[in-house]
Amino acid sequence: MKIYHLSTCDTCQRIIKELQLPENFQLQDIKTEAMTEAQVEEMKALAGSYEALFSKRARLFRQQGWHEKQLSEADYKKLILEHYTFLKRPVVLFENQIFVGNSKKVVEATKAAIHS
Repeated sequence: MKIYHLSTCDTCQRIIKELQLPENFQLQDIKTEAMTEAQVEEMKALAGSYEALFSKRARLFRQQGWHEKQLSEADYKKLILEHYTFLKRPVVLFENQIFVGNSKKVVEATKAAIHS
């Protein structure tokens, strides 16, 4: 039971508050505590692909011109590990399920899973 988030992200903080998490949830601020390769691989195993974890809305994505390139799964993994901004946030791991991102649908599904 873990959440990967940014403590400086208002959206992440709002969602964490909205989820009303049990006390045994572990929060990892990915800016101050970098994700390990094993953690990213665990997320990928649950999400199905590195692309599903990747934030194409990150400013760096456009600034570096990657939006114009065809990226492979290996590219997505490498970028996520290189810079926290490329992880679609927040990522919630709960009982072998993964919830990625901040869409209303994902937040509602996360809430339903945690409080069922």
